[in-house]
Amino acid sequence: MSGFSATRVMAVLVKEFKQLARDRLTYAMILAMPVLQLLLFGYAINSEPRRLPTALLVQEDSVFARSITAALKNSAYFDLALQARSPAELDALVRRGDVQFAVTIPDDFTRRVVRGDNAQILVEADATDPSATSGAAAALAALPRQALAHDLKGALAPRGQAAPPFEVVVHSRYNPEAVTAFNIVPGLLGVILSMTLVMMTSLSVTRETERGTMESLLATPVEPIEVMAGKLAPYVAVGLIQTVLILIMARLLFGVPMAGGWAGLSLGVALFIVGSLALGFLISTAARSQLQAMQMSMFYIMPSILLSGFMFPFRGMPAWAQALGEVIPVTHFLRIVRGALLKGQSLGDMWRELTALAAFVCVVTALAMARYRRTLD
Repeated sequence: MSGFSATRVMAVLVKEFKQLARDRLTYAMILAMPVLQLLLFGYAINSEPRRLPTALLVQEDSVFARSITAALKNSAYFDLALQARSPAELDALVRRGDVQFAVTIPDDFTRRVVRGDNAQILVEADATDPSATSGAAAALAALPRQALAHDLKGALAPRGQAAPPFEVVVHSRYNPEAVTAFNIVPGLLGVILSMTLVMMTSLSVTRETERGTMESLLATPVEPIEVMAGKLAPYVAVGLIQTVLILIMARLLFGVPMAGGWAGLSLGVALFIVGSLALGFLISTAARSQLQAMQMSMFYIMPSILLSGFMFPFRGMPAWAQALGEVIPVTHFLRIVRGALLKGQSLGDMWRELTALAAFVCVVTALAMARYRRTLD
């Protein structure tokens, strides 16, 4: 037996590099993954959101009310995007998730400030994600001292000297105790279903192709669409079992509130499971091996975790990252799950997210079937 040979090692090394260069998909993944991670963590992730959408309900037209509105506009945390006309409209905006904050200036605000009679404004925060509202809620502490500083002059000057001229009452809705588990645990449903269904489906179909058993199946009188329906049906059951198990554990172990919204949640789960399976099927038509199928699945799963609002506040990301996040189905599914469990949203409240999931299912299924038929020819 000969000794160690640097020449033979070099020959094996050259062979491995050539093989890696021929596998263009794996080569692209190796280069793209660190770049993607750097861009997402460096630019898209922000743990302290600014310019959060805020709705305003002003029940009196006064100088003081306009000063508070101006102070909120000048703040880095609030974006006065909507003007509500009634408390019911304001409540609907928060419940649907259209705004992060809702500010109410009551009709007796000026009179109470002038009399020193415990004037208050109400700020309602959508606290389903505590990290998204904590910074803005803390910034409200300075509002009573600053907002009316230029208005309390002359005879009204004593109103701003001793105690603050008014009080900001912050009402954290849907998660008043800021329990992180109430936000994370429901979100895990979307992440777990994505990781298992997309990856399992892509690996299963790719394994059939590698072993040559897919051709045997297609040689039978069974139609291709029937073969795929039969192969994917068990994973629908897997997804439903996982969903029920996660919801039960969320309630028993973490005390996650079950506010209702079961119709929308059930429809959302069904659409998300079918869409995830279709995506896994689409990946399997492009992958030539199980390794490639796993790499492509991870290329989808990582942005789903980072850009969907699961780990980091969605509204804290820059506009381009939010645009990418809106394309990811996990983003819409998480809103459905959290909206149902924490807010008790109805089907009407969820229609935009359900429509997005339905569109995703249609597009991915059409692409998967078109790609599948081409790969069979």
